[in-house]
Amino acid sequence: MTKCVFVMGANSAIAQELIQLCVASGQEVIAAGRDAAVLEALYGNTAGIHILEAQACDSASVEAAFEAMANQGKHIDGYAHCVGSILVAPLTKTTDAQIDSVIQVNLLSAMYGLRAFLKHAKAQGQGGAAVLVSTCATGIGVPNHEAIAAAKGGIEGLAKSAAATHAGDNIRVNVVAPGLTDSPIASAFLKSDMMRAASAKQYPLQGVNTPAEVAQAMHWLLSSGASRMTGAVLNVDGGFRNIRPLVK
Repeated sequence: MTKCVFVMGANSAIAQELIQLCVASGQEVIAAGRDAAVLEALYGNTAGIHILEAQACDSASVEAAFEAMANQGKHIDGYAHCVGSILVAPLTKTTDAQIDSVIQVNLLSAMYGLRAFLKHAKAQGQGGAAVLVSTCATGIGVPNHEAIAAAKGGIEGLAKSAAATHAGDNIRVNVVAPGLTDSPIASAFLKSDMMRAASAKQYPLQGVNTPAEVAQAMHWLLSSGASRMTGAVLNVDGGFRNIRPLVK
């Protein structure tokens, strides 16, 4: 089991569940995000959680966050990247600004965070584990997901290559690829009973993910129970990406 986990994007619904799992497992957590006041409201009274303000889309800010932890003697051996956004629109109706934002928030932030963690883990010389978040829409063509599928597909390529590069350092890098998850970021798609029912029908195991279900998969990938897992994409999507059930 990793002993200290750095969670980037600690205010997200999935991150909140992951952090609670880490604390319950006796792990120390660095809860990082862009607004320290929000994080204080979420975690300020919880033992074992250290709040850190960091801008995930600013490489200098991310590097400074890891440097600050190293200067405090923190040995971070787990990294979870929970920063992301959703854009559902055909490419022909996607603006340059939207493309830039999707790539920055999803792919570039993951690259900055993973790079900083890998440098830290290599310097410590004791291995580690990282988990990033993709989407089921990278494994099968889904209408109107061009920008987000491209960004998240980049995350999967990033993780696989980094896993290969650092296997000799005993650093594991994996990905979870969720389906639609019942969280504030997806609220626009679940704001009515009709919309929720329509979304649920898209999945072979009908329904949508809870944040806890995704967090449990991430927590396992960071644990010693997944010690033989690296370069993997773990689908938490009710079968969306891999199966097509018989339609009756």
